[in-house]
Amino acid sequence: MKEEKLLITKKGKPLSLRGRTFTGRVTKMSSQKTVTVEWSRLFYLHKYERFEKRRSRVKAHKPDWINVNVGSMVKIMETRPISKTKNFVILEVLDEGSKS
Repeated sequence: MKEEKLLITKKGKPLSLRGRTFTGRVTKMSSQKTVTVEWSRLFYLHKYERFEKRRSRVKAHKPDWINVNVGSMVKIMETRPISKTKNFVILEVLDEGSKS
């Protein structure tokens, strides 16, 4: 049986962490609690028998106790839908970005 981790939000509602985990770079800080995380992946083209580089972008929830900047490497995990476009939450900061 899979084990679910729980993360408590400011309003006291639990966020069950389940699903996939990704590591990416913060490219945009939309508001106080939302960041855009981007990572690259290789996609195989059967016709040309080659790989092409593609990128994935998702919006993630930034808890109050985590400080990130644009350019920071973060680890995110899937959770229940927090808003219309947010389905991920930041777990930890792996590398600090620029302080601008």
